[in-house]
Amino acid sequence: MGSWGILLLLLALILLRQPLIVLMGAITVYCYYFLPDPPLESFQELNSIIGDLFFAGDKEILLAIPLFIIAGNLMTHGSIARRLIRIAQAMTAPIPAGLAIAGVFSCGIFAAISGSSPVTLIAIGGLMYPSLTKAGYPTQFSMGLLASGGTLGIIIPPSIPMIVYAIMVGVSVTDLFIAGIGPGILLMSLLMIYSVFRAGNIGRGKWDWAEIRTAWKEGVLALLMPVVILGGIYSGFFTATESAAIAVFYAILVEVFIHKELSFPKIPKIMAESAEMLGILFLILILAVSLNKFMIENEIPQNLVATMSGQISSPVTFLIGVNILLLIVGMFMDIMSAILVLAPLLAPMAVNYGINPVHFGIIMIVNLEIGYLTPPVGVNLFVASGIFKQPLGKVIQSVAPIVGLFLIGLILISWIPEISLGLVGGEAAAPTP
Repeated sequence: MGSWGILLLLLALILLRQPLIVLMGAITVYCYYFLPDPPLESFQELNSIIGDLFFAGDKEILLAIPLFIIAGNLMTHGSIARRLIRIAQAMTAPIPAGLAIAGVFSCGIFAAISGSSPVTLIAIGGLMYPSLTKAGYPTQFSMGLLASGGTLGIIIPPSIPMIVYAIMVGVSVTDLFIAGIGPGILLMSLLMIYSVFRAGNIGRGKWDWAEIRTAWKEGVLALLMPVVILGGIYSGFFTATESAAIAVFYAILVEVFIHKELSFPKIPKIMAESAEMLGILFLILILAVSLNKFMIENEIPQNLVATMSGQISSPVTFLIGVNILLLIVGMFMDIMSAILVLAPLLAPMAVNYGINPVHFGIIMIVNLEIGYLTPPVGVNLFVASGIFKQPLGKVIQSVAPIVGLFLIGLILISWIPEISLGLVGGEAAAPTP
């Protein structure tokens, strides 16, 4: 009754509208108690779960998640986002759709600091949306561009979902971060091209060298932040976890002592806000690691790989099927839930078909990035509706053409591994029919 029991339990919990924490906990306990052969004789023997929880919690990389969230919140309350936008606006003034391109560029740079899509959308979108509409850009275009630009936070490193994927699959976080650069640039480029075609004749200005000098003078420290963080990671000077700590230190140093846009009395409140976001996430993550350990010990992924190999022989067929699956999943599950549940099952299958697990991680995250823009659970849709004060239906309409662009990007990323792996130096396993 093992597999059917899991499905029935899942269905019951979903119908009862239980949160993910209850779902993950119930499935973990069920698997440990009913699935081993022979079954456990008593719940006292479930002490192994407690041991797995300690095993999951004793991972250094876990520290990077709260630290990046704290850094993002510090910058959202400070002036780094505003200073980045000013530099972007000054540099793109004479370019067709220059202000729109400045918005995309600002989203990309801020994403490389905060690692979070909703934080990027709140910080950049809240400032850029009034500027775009005031300059004459259509409301629908402005909403769609910024809501979509906000999703860059999970593909341009550092990225919290990348850290979670690395923990669940066992790949290098640094490799994932490096692999996200190419796809991030590709998606940013698609957004910029879209901006030129949709709004190329709106609001073109001229170079204002005085404004450029002032913008760089006031914003150079904000612009240096991703250089310091990512440069240190890619050069091997410090780890992803250490870079997260440096991001917090840098944000406090710049915002409190140099820009003086943030006061010390506000920091405890920001820390409390970050703790609220992290409390449930950490417990869910630890339960998921425990469940993943159980599945590996009982060879569940290996058995699933063997079953799938008998049904699907072509890597191309596998990639088509898994992309369709992930696009559907992204419509109904948040990104953390999808990675925690599906990554340990799908990644071994991808490896079996000759797909590099780092490349597959990027494919998975881009799919789920699109999920941020698709109803009914698209997080950025609800965030955009709130900060732009527009009905949800209008926001959905505004992102529809960009979802099509991102699907083109997904196809290129899926079938051209070098876009992701070109900078990693690993083996780029291309799917072949």
